[in-house]
Amino acid sequence: MEVKFEKIGENEGKLVLNVVEADYADKVKAQLKEIGQKKDIPGFRKGHIDMAQLKKRFGKMVKSDVLNDVVYHAAIDYLRDNKMDILGHPIPVNVEEIKLEDKDYTFTYELAMAPELNVKFDKDVHLPFYNIAVSADMMEAQDKELRERNGKRTNVDEYEGRALVKGKLVELNEDGSVKDGGIVVEDAIVGPFVFKSEEEAKKFEGSKVGGKVVFNPWASCEGNEAELSSMLHIDRDKTAEMHSNFEMEVKEIIVNRPAEHDQDFYNAVFGADTVHNEEEYEEKLRGAIAQALQPNSANLFQRQAEEYMMEKYGNMELPERLIKKLIATSAEKEMTEAEIDQAYADSLESLKWDIIENQAAREVKAEVTKEEVEALAKDIAAQQLRQYGMFELNDQILDMYMQNMMNDENTRRRLVRQAFIQQLFGRIHAAVSLDEKTVTLDEFRAIADELNKKNAPAEAAAE
Repeated sequence: MEVKFEKIGENEGKLVLNVVEADYADKVKAQLKEIGQKKDIPGFRKGHIDMAQLKKRFGKMVKSDVLNDVVYHAAIDYLRDNKMDILGHPIPVNVEEIKLEDKDYTFTYELAMAPELNVKFDKDVHLPFYNIAVSADMMEAQDKELRERNGKRTNVDEYEGRALVKGKLVELNEDGSVKDGGIVVEDAIVGPFVFKSEEEAKKFEGSKVGGKVVFNPWASCEGNEAELSSMLHIDRDKTAEMHSNFEMEVKEIIVNRPAEHDQDFYNAVFGADTVHNEEEYEEKLRGAIAQALQPNSANLFQRQAEEYMMEKYGNMELPERLIKKLIATSAEKEMTEAEIDQAYADSLESLKWDIIENQAAREVKAEVTKEEVEALAKDIAAQQLRQYGMFELNDQILDMYMQNMMNDENTRRRLVRQAFIQQLFGRIHAAVSLDEKTVTLDEFRAIADELNKKNAPAEAAAE
């Protein structure tokens, strides 16, 4: 097959494919044979129809399908082998019905070519990068969270904030007497600090082991089926009418005592024999917080890098005629000229960004592998599980969650995109000169807010 490319405009091209019989004849014959062997054809036993009859009955359809397939793949192969960056897909020109008696054919496609932007990322390119300063408030809050997470549960005699109360729950009548045949929970556990009703939570203040507290479970959780069912050990379908007060005989009060800054605490937080004193602890904690803040800095860097690229490369010439033709041919219904013009205008910024992003990826050689996507999936799974208090996770568990994510097509597509974006901007970050500056969290937010305001008109227009 002969394939020829001709440039017909600044960003337009034409692909001409000359097909001879040898390019498709064997495939046509093979498909006709397969039809004869597998298809039930009236008047013939399966597998006993001759080639002449097959050609007469199915030749035109099969030849047309084979030609379209052979030509399309030849066009795609040519574009790939010659690294031609086109927008959308090749657009057929002068589509005519296949004549069975012809042997040679010519197919022509129009190509909307992406403009060559000569995107460059090197040390001559300077981009801002803002690190967030670790404040005393951040240190204090993180230390508190770590001490509570590694604290010890202790039994106390009197209720205090964030305590769990264990005991016996008994349903009461409206007059406060014990209800005959009412609900009794021998091993109830309540956490007043999570009650939705502050009034009900206050009823536990001052309570002691051996004492009793009367409260309303329904009011404590605003009738939440799941919470009420769990608290009273009843089926969900019985919770709607459960408005009774209950008396709780307090048998245990359990509080979590925050860990002290000792060697056991240091080992639990940072690993054995890593931190030995308060100075080392503060240094490690500051570093951990700074590391945790880096995704915010990376996200702002990405947005500012995107802004830089749009300002530098966004003023490009596009093959408007062919793009509009692609819009019209891809639409589910026929579009008017005004509708095509509007669709083009609506997609212009997005189209420009796609072109810039693709050429930026080519410049920094950003291309994710399956292994990188799977590693990202495992990281996300681990983060999600840590939110539920699961910190010690083996590879087998993470592999299971990762595989479940990868098996879902939509999730896998999002993971591939996320991995690509991380790699693209990570490589841009490494390639350019960074104008680094450390700012407070408030200053960082102000910079981000200013960027949001600047981009708001464009985002509103895109919507």
